[in-house]
Amino acid sequence: MPVTADHIRETLDDYLAAHPDDKGLLARLEELLHAGADLASRKEFRGHVTAGAVLADPTGRVLHIKHLTLNRWLLPGGHVEADDSGLLAAAQRELAEETGITASVVIPAGHRPVHIDAHAIPANPVKDEPAHRHFDFRFLFRTSAYVVQLQTSEVTAAAWRDTDAIEDGTLRRRVREALR
Repeated sequence: MPVTADHIRETLDDYLAAHPDDKGLLARLEELLHAGADLASRKEFRGHVTAGAVLADPTGRVLHIKHLTLNRWLLPGGHVEADDSGLLAAAQRELAEETGITASVVIPAGHRPVHIDAHAIPANPVKDEPAHRHFDFRFLFRTSAYVVQLQTSEVTAAAWRDTDAIEDGTLRRRVREALR
């Protein structure tokens, strides 16, 4: 069953109940939901949802991947797909695809995203995509697995790093709090 507008709305509402200060940052997402936008479609260029994974090891380090196209260290994640049963499942699938760390060795820290980020994506003429927005639902996972098999079509390296390496300050703070 694909990710539905109802599922996105329920996940967003649950998140905002825990983090009401983020309401202003996510107002555009709420507007698009209200307008009936297909936010699970990567062809919805007013904005669409993506799913990210914050994977922590037993020592509290977080797995980062080096993205091939962007040449930046990021957390695993990407677009939702038609066969994803939900945003959490999409994050877990993206984690497995990009790193080779399967669902059988990761445990979600909860069903609520630890963070939802809204950010601009620049136009990509190669893919015939205009500038648009991503609403990235980021979920925290734990693992004791260290085996990483990279998806070399998108990822060039992986490294376990201290939480200080998480660029987004809000995400960094929330991951630290969750790992205590």
